[in-house]
Amino acid sequence: MFEIKEVISKEQRMQFVGFPFDLYRNDHYWVPPIKKDEIKQLQPSTNPSFENCEAKFWIAVDNGRCLGRIGAIINHEYNKKTGEKKGRISKIEFVDDLLVSSGLFKTAESWLNEKGMAFVHGPLGFNNLDTQGLLIEGFEHLPSIASVYHKSYYLKHFEQADYTKENDWVEFRLTLGDKALEKASRGAELIKKRYGFEVVNFDSKEELKKYIQPVFKILNEAFCDLPYVTKFNDRQIKTIGDKYFRVLNPKFVKIIKKEGRVIAFIIGLPTLSAAMQKAGGKIYPFGFLHIIKALKNPSVIDLLLTGVDPDYHTTGAAVILFAELQKEMQKHGITQMETTGMFETNLTAISNWKNYDHIQHKRRRCFVKELSA
Repeated sequence: MFEIKEVISKEQRMQFVGFPFDLYRNDHYWVPPIKKDEIKQLQPSTNPSFENCEAKFWIAVDNGRCLGRIGAIINHEYNKKTGEKKGRISKIEFVDDLLVSSGLFKTAESWLNEKGMAFVHGPLGFNNLDTQGLLIEGFEHLPSIASVYHKSYYLKHFEQADYTKENDWVEFRLTLGDKALEKASRGAELIKKRYGFEVVNFDSKEELKKYIQPVFKILNEAFCDLPYVTKFNDRQIKTIGDKYFRVLNPKFVKIIKKEGRVIAFIIGLPTLSAAMQKAGGKIYPFGFLHIIKALKNPSVIDLLLTGVDPDYHTTGAAVILFAELQKEMQKHGITQMETTGMFETNLTAISNWKNYDHIQHKRRRCFVKELSA
């Protein structure tokens, strides 16, 4: 006896954002986002991605109680890039009831169909720095804040709704050992001498500010051909930069320059997962204290982003980045890193982990479905 309502009012946005907090209330592995950031994503006035995207959001409600939610997004820039008519499902969460999940899927699919889309895929966000994919392996591991966590029963609901695999991301836990440290250090010195690369280290966030634009320029150029990726415009860069800038520890950000030009970067982040759990979706009044403590006393480094200018992709610049990050980790007594998702077909990148003690412990999936004409 539930009904599906489009999210329009402030109260409905609060229900949409608040539903996962109820659903995962007793789940030790779910990492809650900041509620205020989530609400901003739902509105054109606070989310610059609406400049090239259309989106609608819905909740399933029974007598005032939320049973599930879903979003549908059309990224026009992505469809222009690929020449396809694909819409995205996003932020889907639901109780273990096939009627609820089916109703949510059909509502989003119907809107996408009306807008002329031939396929639907997801879960995906507005852009590739939003959370992507459905967790299908690794439910017993705490995710990084750049990854996802879902109920294990979601997979059967997707399959029941005729969604099939489009792409999988895999994630790794890496443990530093002497072999990895020595090989990276030796290789980095050789590459620096050969190409005349300069490494830039940071002690303060103020020093980082002037590099936000160059980093996003590399991000746009290095990732542009990957699935689900569109280039970030200036307003998006500012919004995303502001969001992540506040939680960076500058010591774990490394930049490489060549003749004064930024050509590569790596952004490591002391894991904030446990701190975000303690914050409970709120920065104030006490959430920021947990986050600051985690940033100052890191135990694991999450590898948020790595990018190399395509002109220097084959130079080994990434070896220098990892060597520099690992040196910083050694200073702080940190031996473990969490990777973000990489496509399972990216065997070249995955082969880099052979120098570490490592486990492939998580897998998430993007599904696809053809929409009826």
